[in-house]
This record gives sequence, structure tokens and C-alpha cells, in this order.
Amino acid sequence: MNKPCFALLFLLTFLLSGCLSTGAVRVLATAPPYIDAGVTVSEKLYRAMKPVSDSEEYYIGKAVAARILSSYRLLDNPKLTAYVNLVGNTVALSSDRPYLYGGYHFAVLDTPEMNAFACPGGIVFITKGMLDAAENEDELAAVIAHEVAHINNYDGISSIKRSRWTGALAAAGTSAAKQSTSAGVSELASIFEGVVDDVFRTIVVNGYSKSCEYAADEACLIYLARAGYDPSKMKDFLNVLIRQGRSSDGGLLKTHPATAERIDNVRTNLPYEKADQSLVQLRAERFFVALR
Repeated sequence: MNKPCFALLFLLTFLLSGCLSTGAVRVLATAPPYIDAGVTVSEKLYRAMKPVSDSEEYYIGKAVAARILSSYRLLDNPKLTAYVNLVGNTVALSSDRPYLYGGYHFAVLDTPEMNAFACPGGIVFITKGMLDAAENEDELAAVIAHEVAHINNYDGISSIKRSRWTGALAAAGTSAAKQSTSAGVSELASIFEGVVDDVFRTIVVNGYSKSCEYAADEACLIYLARAGYDPSKMKDFLNVLIRQGRSSDGGLLKTHPATAERIDNVRTNLPYEKADQSLVQLRAERFFVALR
């Protein structure tokens, strides 16, 4: 085995055993070139393994939001945007992560497509098409609560960690095969630059796993009950999609489990406590005024 490969494997073994710190990496910064290349790889692997901080989650989320806004434009309706933020923050304050590094922010996308996106760190987009499909405020709150649940459950961040770790290991192996050349290290660095693209594809194109979606629906019911909304309106909204013939449509439905399956899951997990229907009606009136 030549020296570059030996040095790389030594550093990787040290890293995976939890004994290599960023301080140790900096001490080795003046080592010979083949050692330095191996250290660069191990630094990247260290970053891939460590948890994403709240501030990192926020800035990753902002970058993902920017990518989404390169495909959609914001609705120019300050009054409606303020109303959606009122409902959204009411739900968010009743979630398991009521306070985030940069707070929660909600915006409406100017498209008839029925969809909603939860960016890591607290930015939530809901389309005008989704708003138009909702029949009252409690149904709107249910849609938003589902997206807030994805943030609370770290679903976007979890996809980042998986892609970073898998990609880093693969690139590290490639770098070793290339004897830790500068090209190999550049390849590794490019993987980390693609983190935002990975999250964008998960949120917008591929969607989360069925288990993540079911978990988000279940958490959504809890948040709605805590906030005083009627959790059964989540089931009602899903039935609206079926009545409108949208249960197999694109957008949201393209990246989510079958609507009938989601209804069954929601029905099974509905809280026993019933919401005050007089308040549901008052909120419905506020909803219609906001959407005029």
C-alpha cells in the first residue's frame, strides 16, 4: 500500500472511532502534501457526521427557499400573506419546536398548483391553489400544521445528513483510489456544495417517505388540538381532494401517499376531544374575508 492511501485509511479509521477532532486536523495542516489531502477528506467526513445546528438549519432552509422561488413567484397580496402568517404562527407555537433560530415564516406562491413546501429552519410555502381548495380556516391550519410537522421532525435535515454521509464515504473511497489527488478532494467538496440541491429534490421532486408523511399527519393532529383548531378538519380536507378528483393529481399529491391511505391513518389517530364548533364557524368567516 502506498503512503497516500495508508495515510488516508489511518485518518479515516481514527475519525470513525471518534478520536479525531477538528483541532487535531488543524495541527496537521503543515504535514506533507499526501497527509494534507487525507486530512481534507477527514475534515469533510467530520462535518458530515456532526449534527446540523439550529443556525445551520436556518441558513440551509433559506437557500432551499431561494431555490423554490426560482421556480415559483410569490403572490403579491400582503393582506392574505399576513393572514396565512397569523394562522401559521398560531399552529407553530403549539408545535414541539415553537421557537426556531430564525422563527417561522409563511408565504403564498402564485400558482394554481396544489402544493406546500416546508424548508428546514422554519420557512413554509403554500400555493394559491392549495388555499383555494381549503373550505375554512381549520382546513388551512391542517395543511400548514402538516408542513410544520416536517420541520419539527427534521425531515429535511435528515435527508441532508443521509446524502452527505453516503456521498462523503463514496468520495473518500474515490479519493483513496486516486491517491488523494487534488481532483479527488475537489470531487468531495462538490458533494457538500450540492446539499441544497439534495434537499430541494426531496421537498419538491421526490417527496418524503411514506412513514415521514404519516408521522407528519399524526403530529399535525396534535398541533391542531393544542392550538384549539379542529383536528378532524385534516380528514375533511383530504376528502375535499377526493371530491374534487384531485387525489391522483400532480403537485402535493404526486409526492405524498395515496389520499385514501392518509385518511385512514388520520381517522385512526384523531384525538377524542372535540373542538368548539362555534369557534370553527367564526374562523371560517375570517377565512372567507381573508380570501376575498
